[in-house]
Amino acid sequence: MRRSGEALPPSHPVSGHPPERSDRSDWATLRRLFPYLWQYKWRVAAALAFMVGAKVANVGVPVLLKNLVDTMTPKPDMAQALLIVPIGLLLAYGLLRFSTSLFGELRELIFAKATEGTARQIALEVFRHLHALSLRFHLERQTGGMTRDIERGTRGVHSLISMSLYSIVPTIIELVLVLTILGVKFDSLFVWITAAALVLYIAFTVTVTEWRTKFRKTMNELDSVAQSRAVDSLLNYETVKYFNNEDFEAGRYDASLDRYRKAAIKSQRTLSMLNTGQQLLIAVSLVLMLWRATSGVVEGRMTLGDLVMVNAFMIQLYIPLNFLGVIYREIKQSLTDLDKMFVLMEKEREVRDAPGAQPLAGADATVRFEDVSFAYEPARPILKHVSFEIPAGKTVAVVGPSGSGKSTLARLLYRFYDVQQGRITIGGEDIREVTQSSVRRAIGIVPQDTVLFNDTVEYNIAYGRPGASREEVEAAARAARIHDFIVATPKGYDTTVGERGLKLSGGEKQRVAIARTLLKNPPIVIFDEATSALDSANERAIQSELKSAAQDKTTLVIAHRLSTVVDAHEILVLESGVIVERGTHAELLARQGRYAQMWALQKSEAVPML
Repeated sequence: MRRSGEALPPSHPVSGHPPERSDRSDWATLRRLFPYLWQYKWRVAAALAFMVGAKVANVGVPVLLKNLVDTMTPKPDMAQALLIVPIGLLLAYGLLRFSTSLFGELRELIFAKATEGTARQIALEVFRHLHALSLRFHLERQTGGMTRDIERGTRGVHSLISMSLYSIVPTIIELVLVLTILGVKFDSLFVWITAAALVLYIAFTVTVTEWRTKFRKTMNELDSVAQSRAVDSLLNYETVKYFNNEDFEAGRYDASLDRYRKAAIKSQRTLSMLNTGQQLLIAVSLVLMLWRATSGVVEGRMTLGDLVMVNAFMIQLYIPLNFLGVIYREIKQSLTDLDKMFVLMEKEREVRDAPGAQPLAGADATVRFEDVSFAYEPARPILKHVSFEIPAGKTVAVVGPSGSGKSTLARLLYRFYDVQQGRITIGGEDIREVTQSSVRRAIGIVPQDTVLFNDTVEYNIAYGRPGASREEVEAAARAARIHDFIVATPKGYDTTVGERGLKLSGGEKQRVAIARTLLKNPPIVIFDEATSALDSANERAIQSELKSAAQDKTTLVIAHRLSTVVDAHEILVLESGVIVERGTHAELLARQGRYAQMWALQKSEAVPML
């Protein structure tokens, strides 16, 4: 609905770029997530129970392995031991191994519904909230970066839950069990070596990961920038072709990818440093533990089975700890990504329903603009004390030069923005006091710039009233004079229109827009240059259909071609946000004023004024 001369809302740093991270702490982000998980509290409890069972079984494996080794140590009655004891231990060993896997799978099975349900609910809330945000936000957003942030935020829910529930908590449980067994069965030095190694390992991992988080964050930001540029370029494919700027766009995209590459290499270097340091700490602690255990065996304080058990414990502990850096980094990144999505969810709505707002009564479709003033920016007013009435069932046309505020009238009536002074009423009700949904349900609009979904022709027409039958869709298409064109295509109404409807011509897209508005059949209709993309023959043909469609409907027509509004009950001439003339076509011509000048100019020109 915007024309070249009409002001755009001011830019906003949050919506114009990938959403910034808030000042919320990681714990605050977790508290924000907790209510979603609390809906599945019984599943969480069951998953934790299975997780404890899995870890008890996992810790029992080295203990059984110790007993098996000790049993196999040569003794006088070795033959009898080989027949009885090892068989039982081997069966128990196999059962524990199976139990570890079984409990783990049961945990994931039980908790999958909680994880998927939480991710689904958050993603749906973000989606609904984005649709509820004002037109200003969507005019300024960068689609590629925003969708990438939503995708990462949704994935962050899965990562955060899986990393914490499947990695961090189980490792803590296993660590407590192992330290308890080492402290009870052997001397405290085993506990101190293990604890000291773990403290150093965790401190080193957290410190280095915190340091390198900024590189990871830079990578993600550059990734969002590259994605935004790629999506924006592809959405504007025709413009790129018009100006032969494929190489220019490729250069911009390549520059973004090169910055991302450099950040990724720097991130990989720091990751290699982290992994090397972790392996060094693990190797030193393992050597110390095995040295202590070997000494115990030599001195007779420990058996070979004890040595095997200690070694197995250390391996079981350090395998998950080996991924601690990755886990910690992923948790931090997931919290960052999740916070970005929460920032989107908490973005204030510029236009919101008043508390206790009721639906529009709908009995009277009279529209009134009463002393309306509006500005996108305070320094540049668009509308100045505009007042007029569209009686129910009548047609009022607004004409004037580009930038005069004509399309702003439609935006305000549709409540894309709220007026800053005065009021707009439908049937005597201030549209700010009723629900937005009921206002928009009562209004149908045919915009100047028609954008279609990348779906079939039938889907795009039926979008005016989801659930409409095929017969109703075809009737609307006939009324918009596009049915014959549709059935002449190989797939008919199943023809895909392409991204934003690019497979159709401008006139075909506009006729689809007219058809879906006719299908909606609202009491109030806005035609914003509804025939601007049509040739003269089709324009004359559709004009009669539009006139028929506007019969008994309250109609606002925004036009440049004065020939399309000569039958309007009243014509308003808008200049610089002020109504300078009003009256019927004949009355305005008789006055020999601004409208008469515009009429004479368009009659003398070979092409319509743009």
